[in-house]
Amino acid sequence: MTASIEHLLPPKVRRKPRIGLVAGGLGTYWPQFPDLLPQLQESARYVSERFQGMDAEVTDVGFISDAEEGAVAAERLRQADCDLIVLFLTTYLTSSMVLPIAQRANTPVLVIDLQPTEKMDHASFDTGAWLAYCGQCPVPEVGNVFRRAGIPFRSVSGWLRQESAWERIGRWIHAAHVRAALRHARHGLMGHVYPGMLDVSTDLTLLPVTFGSHVEVLEFDDLRVRVDEVTDAQVAERMALAREIFTLDDTVVDEDFAWGARVSVGLDRLVDDFDLDSLAYYHRGLAGEQHERLGAGMILGASLLTARGIPATGEYELRTTVAQLATQVVGAGGSFCEIQALNFEDGVVEMGHDGPAHLAVSSRDPLLRGLGVYHGKRGWGVSVEFDVQHGPVTLLGLGQDRDGALAFVASEGTVVPGPLLEIGNTTSRVDFGRDPGEWVDEWSATGIGHHWSLSIGHRAGDYAAAASLLGIDFRQV
Repeated sequence: MTASIEHLLPPKVRRKPRIGLVAGGLGTYWPQFPDLLPQLQESARYVSERFQGMDAEVTDVGFISDAEEGAVAAERLRQADCDLIVLFLTTYLTSSMVLPIAQRANTPVLVIDLQPTEKMDHASFDTGAWLAYCGQCPVPEVGNVFRRAGIPFRSVSGWLRQESAWERIGRWIHAAHVRAALRHARHGLMGHVYPGMLDVSTDLTLLPVTFGSHVEVLEFDDLRVRVDEVTDAQVAERMALAREIFTLDDTVVDEDFAWGARVSVGLDRLVDDFDLDSLAYYHRGLAGEQHERLGAGMILGASLLTARGIPATGEYELRTTVAQLATQVVGAGGSFCEIQALNFEDGVVEMGHDGPAHLAVSSRDPLLRGLGVYHGKRGWGVSVEFDVQHGPVTLLGLGQDRDGALAFVASEGTVVPGPLLEIGNTTSRVDFGRDPGEWVDEWSATGIGHHWSLSIGHRAGDYAAAASLLGIDFRQV
């Protein structure tokens, strides 16, 4: 999202992820090698400073030297309610020092071992100097004990100022953002499922059980009452805001534009009143009655909410709004998407969707287009249209298996230029580097539904890490 859009549409402020940090080494060494502990503590300070500079709340419980100190650190980290705990192994330590931290905190753990420099100076090093480079030594031990304890093991090995190692660590911080967002998310679900879309139907207990999220079941009347309270002055103000953000096509009818603006103001009130992090909705309606008009007037307001980091998605697509929230909090946007067609001559999959869209993925000023009919839905009004910016993208969807278990499903591709439909949809041509029909076959076999989030950049590594912290499967096509 550009700075100007952020100024016009201030992003939703969410609770930052909480990162627990503890460093450690075997206390038996300290009296044997007096210079060792100060060197390791200096490395621990550097690591702490790097974490303090990340977009997270960091609880640093300091340096542990034995199992008793590990137990004290475990209790402090348990109370901190972290989204991720990072164990910095500065030299050899016993697994008994760190196992209680993982067990008692009941929080995903990342083990890092970062030796001081790229390599040792073998000619000048003695045993004490070598031990500062021995943080890798206990990594297999910790991995073995975690496995035997049923604790997922994750690690990043490298050296202290190795930026590629810090990029890998940063991937886990991005994953912690997703875990924090989904643990505390309040998902709004308004209306009813689109008739016949069996893949979209979701057990409402599944999200609280899997992530800790809350699902707020809403009625369209909750929106109707709030829309009825919107004043003409507020409608005019919202239309002025929309003119700053969108280019208005000649097909836009003033009456429909004003109605979309009125619904948009009511939607903002609904989201604020229920403190929502996302909203999925659908209403079929009949003969232009009030609820049909409300459902048809959602696109402008839902797109503005999505641009603020509150995914608002049609067709009652609760699981896709979860995926959009995940891609949003790692800074990759995330627009509602499905397959539109295949171009075998150019080797691309054309994808997009009608209705709400994420302005952060647009390659140009988004367009408001007037539509006399919404294909497959009742009603009429204004719709958002734009081309997705060219370059790397990652699809992320929330698949579901026979046993009800959820999984993150991702695929990396590249949006390339070429002819696009102009029918009031977001549209893109995605090159996956293979035959588009084969890609569709493999993608469809993963358990994905027919909608997903299209996000900017190649972010499959972030999403795989997030799945690990969330305790769900990850599948990549």
